[in-house]
Amino acid sequence: MDQDLIFLFVAYLVFINLLAYGMMGADKRRAKRKQRRIPEARLFLAAAAFGALGAWLGMRVWRHKTKHASFVVGIPVLLAVNVLVLVWLFQSMR
Repeated sequence: MDQDLIFLFVAYLVFINLLAYGMMGADKRRAKRKQRRIPEARLFLAAAAFGALGAWLGMRVWRHKTKHASFVVGIPVLLAVNVLVLVWLFQSMR
């Protein structure tokens, strides 16, 4: 695989994980201020788009969505799927 493509993919992974992490923090702030919230589907979409690590870290750091079973179970499952797909992708590049 081309080095530039690998760099872009890694940059995407960093971006999407920072985005998912930030979305968790922003949603927590909005919840505290009784403002309009980020839809749960959007949080899950960011996690499914290879941002599950950032979403999981955001849940832990911001202590957000930790009482919602769908997040407590769903985000770690998406993290496992993210890792498995990434391992498969990198192994298939050999």
